[in-house]
Amino acid sequence: MWGLSLIDTLLPLWIIICMVGGVLIGYYVPNVESVLDASKFADVSLPIAIGLLVMMYPVFCRIKYEELGPLLKGRFMKNQILFSLVINWIVAPLLMVALAWMTLPDLPDYRSGVILVGVARCIAMVLIWNQLAGGNQEFCAVTVAINSLLQILLYGPLAFFYVVIVGKGTAFHIDMWVIFRSVLVYMGIPLLAGFLTRCMLYRYEWYSKRFIPVVGKLSLLGLLYVIVVMFALQGHEIVNDIGNVLRTAVPLIIYFVVVFIGVLFWCIATKVPYDIAAPQCFTAASNNFELAIAVAVGTFGVKSKEALAATIGPLIEVPMLLLLVYVIKYARGRWFSSQQSVRSESKENAESEKV
Repeated sequence: MWGLSLIDTLLPLWIIICMVGGVLIGYYVPNVESVLDASKFADVSLPIAIGLLVMMYPVFCRIKYEELGPLLKGRFMKNQILFSLVINWIVAPLLMVALAWMTLPDLPDYRSGVILVGVARCIAMVLIWNQLAGGNQEFCAVTVAINSLLQILLYGPLAFFYVVIVGKGTAFHIDMWVIFRSVLVYMGIPLLAGFLTRCMLYRYEWYSKRFIPVVGKLSLLGLLYVIVVMFALQGHEIVNDIGNVLRTAVPLIIYFVVVFIGVLFWCIATKVPYDIAAPQCFTAASNNFELAIAVAVGTFGVKSKEALAATIGPLIEVPMLLLLVYVIKYARGRWFSSQQSVRSESKENAESEKV
């Protein structure tokens, strides 16, 4: 369906099974939450941290680092990066704050957790969604890298501004080391591992024909594993506080749809090639839930409503972003079929410059 393999096409079924299974495990298996959350790595449950690292490593093995230089040359690519920065650091956080206030005016704790999610720009799972959609992995990696660096500088001030000053919430102090560590762990470790793997092995023919297809399966397995653990950790909270959980999901669902569709329409209107439009859409709509959860837990406590709201973020984001993979695949067949890829455009520009 729309270029997806059978496994990818049935991914919604696997995710639903993992979500339901995770909730049932968390609700009915005794002490499962305390066991899964007993050990932490970078303020995140160790089982989740392991799953995220396993999920990200194959993605960074696929990136053609040798093509990054030529890819970024030219005004077009610079404008695309500038557009991505404006959407990610100005438009998207403002929209999440507005939606949180409109839908959760009487739930300030949950509202603060949602805002913490909205300010955290995605540095990990966006690569998974972009890979499923068939977008340009190199451009996606560049935007993720830039967001990672800006996250270290901007997340703390923006979170404080929107939660405390604008939201009139409880004053809190964000440890900058928590932000830096999140970027270092969930972006740095798999990036370094994938980069070194490709540098050492990409010259061999079996690397692309055998190694990548086999290792690539770890991404989806890691994703499904993370979903099971996340829902198991929150099984009791989801069932016992289902009303507020559903209310907290409302601004998140609206946010993902509005940002994604808005960026998609902009790309179609400005004739951005599909392989660049896909990472633009997913980068704008995705969020760094690892960082949001770590900050919420470290600041307000693991049992706080802020932490629960931050945890609801990925529980909604995963199925929503998977659905949007199918949306942009459908749009590709309708509105992008006659457009060039950015690689072909770059070659034409290079040839014209030589002439």
